Amino acid sequence: MTQARQNAEIRGRRAEALSALWLRLTGWRVLDQRVRTGAGELDLVARRGAVLAFIEVKHRQTLEQARQAIPQRQQDRLVRAASLWRSHHPECASLQPRFDIMLWSRRNWPRHIQGAFVLEDASLSRLV
Repeated sequence: MTQARQNAEIRGRRAEALSALWLRLTGWRVLDQRVRTGAGELDLVARRGAVLAFIEVKHRQTLEQARQAIPQRQQDRLVRAASLWRSHHPECASLQPRFDIMLWSRRNWPRHIQGAFVLEDASLSRLV
């Protein structure tokens, strides 16, 4: 692994840990972190009320670059990973799934985008 990749990995892990702390401080209960499934990894799984949020954490130079770092292909992977996670956690079956993004950049406060992307009907049927 190159030094640049190692530095990016460290920044990413730090952003995930800070995101989990941020969520807890704002009333969320973090249920899982860095979950590996057969479909991919979920950075954070959190609950607040009846909402079950699958949160992707991105750290880039700017918030806009972080926002653009989640293409459709990755969104589809997140839906599949969330479906697998929920299949192993039947206690969460009644919660409303949602996909959020936590954006980090050097000179800005973190930005939590709730409902960052909308599920298509086919994707939703995999989660219900």
